[in-house]
Amino acid sequence: MPTDSTRPSPNPRLAEKALALGGFAIGTTEFVIMGLMQRIADDYDIAVQDVGLAISAYALGVVVGAPLISAIGARIPRRRLLIGLMVVFAASNLLTLLAPSFRGFVALRFFAGLPHGVYLGVAALVAANVAEPHERGRAVGRVLVGLTLAILAGAPLATWIGGLLGWKAAFVMVGALGLTTALLVRLWVPVQPANDGASLRSELSAMTKPRVLYTLAVACVGFAGMFSVFSYAMPTLTHQAGMPEALGPLVLATFGVGSVIGNLVGGRLADVDQRRAIGGALCWAALVQLGFFLAADRVWSGMLFVGLVGTCGALVPPLQTRLMDVAGDAQTMAATLNHAAFNIANGLGAWLGGVAVTVGLGWSVTGLVGMAMALAGLSIFLIALARERAAPVPA
Repeated sequence: MPTDSTRPSPNPRLAEKALALGGFAIGTTEFVIMGLMQRIADDYDIAVQDVGLAISAYALGVVVGAPLISAIGARIPRRRLLIGLMVVFAASNLLTLLAPSFRGFVALRFFAGLPHGVYLGVAALVAANVAEPHERGRAVGRVLVGLTLAILAGAPLATWIGGLLGWKAAFVMVGALGLTTALLVRLWVPVQPANDGASLRSELSAMTKPRVLYTLAVACVGFAGMFSVFSYAMPTLTHQAGMPEALGPLVLATFGVGSVIGNLVGGRLADVDQRRAIGGALCWAALVQLGFFLAADRVWSGMLFVGLVGTCGALVPPLQTRLMDVAGDAQTMAATLNHAAFNIANGLGAWLGGVAVTVGLGWSVTGLVGMAMALAGLSIFLIALARERAAPVPA
């Protein structure tokens, strides 16, 4: 078996599949808790809404882990780093079996979130480096599609297993996926030498690069609209369109299909024209989220637009490849911060959508919130491009 001092002949598609499996495991653990909230609350004898603390703890782990681990691990060979991250991820999920209290479970959710952004960011870097130069965006899209497949299949499957064998069994399943990913990464992902020139200072320099910061701002703001709609899609169709609750899983599946399509299309467009792919994805997001606002009075039209909102995931691959291009020596930091930004977008979009509904503007107003956030993200991107034209930065 090769060591880290050798480099096997790369098989890009096998490497992408191994990396995508890790994204599938990460997405499954992130979303499965939504389907297990009542069971977790009953087991720990707490209110259902208190389980939300575990969701927040995971998101906090993502935001904390992305800059911290990427700064510390920048000089570790990327394959070895990915394996280590998956081992930590798997252990945090498997130890759920032994969690004696809800506080212990919350702590484990925080630790499970730590590898999230770093793994996905480094996996995208590895996939782009293994792929042909003209296929970087598509390679990133294929790796990140694992994350969206988790919405479509991983979370529903884990929820079913949790209902059948007890909710902790769902996290055992995720832990097994993490260990399998670590093994496949070891077997299929080629060695990439450590970046000996990386340092804490060089990685943290990403935080001072205007083009990096503008790109992260586009992710935080422009992508928040999708989460505004997605977070309240089921109650919107239930309360406003009269959808039977039994169709709830179909709503998630529709969104998942849209997300998979969006990631694959976004990766292809990123290879054609990265800037137009970002601008076009933001314009598309504004249109389909407005469409959701107009279509949510009827079940099937509303569900169609939930799927179209899922295609807003087309924004992810071009933003990821842009960060690789503008980060300079701080590749690891910039790539991982992108996923921290998406988690910030998740929280921001859900909060703004909740505020709009709470003040009495109706359930489907989340579509207008989403449109506004997409247009705000587009404005930030256009400002960034204008600054680049005024003061171009050498590649």
